[in-house]
Amino acid sequence: MIGLGVVAFGVFALVFFGNFGTPKKLDVEVEGTKTEKESLQFEIEGEDEEMTAEELQIEDIVVGKGEETASGAKITVNYSGTLTDGTKFDSSYDRGEPFTFLFGVGQVIPGWDKGLVGMKVGGKRILTIPSEMAYGEAGAGDVIPPNATLIFEVELLDVELPETE
Repeated sequence: MIGLGVVAFGVFALVFFGNFGTPKKLDVEVEGTKTEKESLQFEIEGEDEEMTAEELQIEDIVVGKGEETASGAKITVNYSGTLTDGTKFDSSYDRGEPFTFLFGVGQVIPGWDKGLVGMKVGGKRILTIPSEMAYGEAGAGDVIPPNATLIFEVELLDVELPETE
Protein backbone atom coordinates (compact mmCIF):
# COMPACT_ATOMS: atom_id res chain seq x y z
CA MET A 1 0.00 0.00 0.00
CA ILE A 2 2.88 2.38 0.80
CA GLY A 3 4.42 1.63 -2.60
CA LEU A 4 1.19 2.72 -4.31
CA GLY A 5 1.27 6.01 -2.33
CA VAL A 6 4.86 6.68 -3.45
CA VAL A 7 3.92 5.98 -7.08
CA ALA A 8 0.86 8.25 -6.80
CA PHE A 9 3.00 11.04 -5.31
CA GLY A 10 5.57 10.56 -8.10
CA VAL A 11 2.87 10.86 -10.76
CA PHE A 12 1.48 13.98 -9.00
CA ALA A 13 4.99 15.51 -8.88
CA LEU A 14 5.59 14.70 -12.54
CA VAL A 15 2.30 16.31 -13.57
CA PHE A 16 2.71 19.32 -11.26
CA PHE A 17 6.42 19.98 -11.71
CA GLY A 18 7.13 18.48 -15.13
CA ASN A 19 10.24 16.51 -14.10
CA PHE A 20 10.41 15.15 -10.56
CA GLY A 21 11.14 18.13 -8.31
CA THR A 22 11.91 20.52 -11.16
CA PRO A 23 9.46 23.41 -11.53
CA LYS A 24 8.05 23.94 -15.01
CA LYS A 25 9.81 26.59 -17.06
CA LEU A 26 7.74 29.72 -17.51
CA ASP A 27 8.05 31.70 -20.73
CA VAL A 28 8.55 35.15 -19.22
CA GLU A 29 10.65 37.93 -20.74
CA VAL A 30 11.84 40.89 -18.68
CA GLU A 31 12.64 44.01 -20.67
CA GLY A 32 16.31 44.96 -20.67
CA THR A 33 17.62 41.51 -19.80
CA LYS A 34 18.78 38.64 -21.93
CA THR A 35 16.71 35.52 -22.25
CA GLU A 36 18.13 32.33 -20.75
CA LYS A 37 19.07 31.18 -24.25
CA GLU A 38 20.90 34.43 -25.04
CA SER A 39 22.72 34.39 -21.70
CA LEU A 40 23.87 30.80 -21.86
CA GLN A 41 24.26 30.06 -25.55
CA PHE A 42 27.46 31.26 -27.10
CA GLU A 43 28.78 29.80 -30.30
CA ILE A 44 32.41 28.99 -29.74
CA GLU A 45 34.25 28.27 -32.97
CA GLY A 46 36.02 24.93 -32.97
CA GLU A 47 34.27 23.73 -29.80
CA ASP A 48 32.36 20.51 -30.32
CA GLU A 49 32.64 19.18 -26.78
CA GLU A 50 29.64 19.16 -24.46
CA MET A 51 29.84 21.54 -21.52
CA THR A 52 30.00 19.97 -18.05
CA ALA A 53 29.74 21.36 -14.53
CA GLU A 54 33.54 21.79 -14.57
CA GLU A 55 33.43 24.00 -17.65
CA LEU A 56 33.49 27.74 -18.09
CA GLN A 57 30.66 29.67 -16.45
CA ILE A 58 29.63 33.05 -17.87
CA GLU A 59 27.42 35.58 -16.10
CA ASP A 60 26.56 38.90 -17.75
CA ILE A 61 26.33 41.64 -15.11
CA VAL A 62 25.88 44.43 -17.67
CA VAL A 63 25.07 43.77 -21.32
CA GLY A 64 27.02 46.17 -23.53
CA LYS A 65 25.63 48.05 -26.49
CA GLY A 66 28.83 48.74 -28.43
CA GLU A 67 31.05 46.78 -30.82
CA GLU A 68 31.13 43.00 -30.30
CA THR A 69 34.29 40.97 -29.77
CA ALA A 70 35.63 39.22 -32.86
CA SER A 71 38.55 36.88 -33.40
CA GLY A 72 41.68 38.87 -34.23
CA ALA A 73 40.28 42.13 -32.84
CA LYS A 74 42.39 44.19 -30.46
CA ILE A 75 40.32 44.47 -27.30
CA THR A 76 40.83 46.50 -24.14
CA VAL A 77 39.44 45.41 -20.79
CA ASN A 78 39.56 46.21 -17.11
CA TYR A 79 39.47 43.16 -14.88
CA SER A 80 39.89 41.79 -11.41
CA GLY A 81 40.91 38.17 -10.81
CA THR A 82 40.29 36.18 -7.63
CA LEU A 83 40.60 32.63 -6.41
CA THR A 84 37.45 30.86 -5.23
CA ASP A 85 38.32 31.77 -1.61
CA GLY A 86 38.18 35.47 -2.56
CA THR A 87 41.94 36.07 -2.65
CA LYS A 88 42.67 38.70 -5.31
CA PHE A 89 45.66 37.76 -7.47
CA ASP A 90 45.54 40.44 -10.19
CA SER A 91 43.64 43.59 -11.11
CA SER A 92 44.00 46.13 -13.89
CA TYR A 93 41.81 48.41 -11.76
CA ASP A 94 44.45 48.36 -8.99
CA ARG A 95 47.22 49.11 -11.49
CA GLY A 96 45.16 51.94 -13.00
CA GLU A 97 45.90 50.58 -16.47
CA PRO A 98 43.51 48.59 -18.70
CA PHE A 99 44.77 45.45 -20.43
CA THR A 100 44.85 45.21 -24.25
CA PHE A 101 45.34 42.01 -26.27
CA LEU A 102 44.42 40.31 -29.55
CA PHE A 103 41.22 38.39 -28.95
CA GLY A 104 40.69 34.76 -29.95
CA VAL A 105 44.26 34.01 -31.02
CA GLY A 106 45.69 32.46 -27.85
CA GLN A 107 47.35 35.50 -26.27
CA VAL A 108 45.44 34.90 -23.03
CA ILE A 109 44.21 31.83 -21.16
CA PRO A 110 41.57 29.79 -23.06
CA GLY A 111 38.92 30.73 -20.50
CA TRP A 112 39.21 34.37 -21.58
CA ASP A 113 39.23 33.64 -25.32
CA LYS A 114 36.07 31.55 -24.90
CA GLY A 115 34.45 33.52 -22.10
CA LEU A 116 34.49 36.87 -23.87
CA VAL A 117 32.83 35.57 -27.07
CA GLY A 118 29.79 37.69 -27.92
CA MET A 119 30.59 40.40 -25.37
CA LYS A 120 29.97 44.02 -26.41
CA VAL A 121 31.72 47.25 -25.42
CA GLY A 122 30.22 48.57 -22.19
CA GLY A 123 29.48 45.05 -20.96
CA LYS A 124 30.65 43.50 -17.72
CA ARG A 125 30.89 39.75 -17.10
CA ILE A 126 31.91 37.37 -14.40
CA LEU A 127 33.86 34.39 -15.74
CA THR A 128 34.35 31.33 -13.54
CA ILE A 129 37.15 29.47 -15.26
CA PRO A 130 38.10 25.88 -14.38
CA SER A 131 41.81 25.17 -14.03
CA GLU A 132 41.89 23.26 -17.34
CA MET A 133 41.03 26.53 -19.13
CA ALA A 134 43.43 28.59 -16.99
CA TYR A 135 46.83 27.51 -15.62
CA GLY A 136 46.06 23.83 -14.93
CA GLU A 137 48.32 21.63 -12.83
CA ALA A 138 51.24 24.06 -13.12
CA GLY A 139 49.51 27.06 -11.55
CA ALA A 140 51.21 30.43 -12.03
CA GLY A 141 54.16 31.19 -9.80
CA ASP A 142 53.38 31.92 -6.17
CA VAL A 143 50.13 33.67 -7.08
CA ILE A 144 47.86 30.97 -8.54
CA PRO A 145 48.07 27.48 -7.03
CA PRO A 146 47.90 24.30 -9.15
CA ASN A 147 44.42 23.23 -10.31
CA ALA A 148 42.85 26.55 -9.25
CA THR A 149 39.46 27.68 -10.50
CA LEU A 150 39.68 31.40 -11.27
CA ILE A 151 36.98 34.06 -11.09
CA PHE A 152 37.33 37.18 -13.22
CA GLU A 153 35.15 40.25 -13.38
CA VAL A 154 35.81 41.68 -16.84
CA GLU A 155 34.62 45.01 -18.25
CA LEU A 156 34.97 45.44 -22.03
CA LEU A 157 36.19 48.97 -22.78
CA ASP A 158 37.07 48.86 -26.49
CA VAL A 159 37.06 46.61 -29.56
CA GLU A 160 39.26 47.53 -32.50
CA LEU A 161 38.29 45.25 -35.38
CA PRO A 162 41.02 44.07 -37.75
CA GLU A 163 41.14 46.02 -40.99
CA THR A 164 39.61 44.28 -43.99
CA GLU A 165 40.96 44.79 -47.47
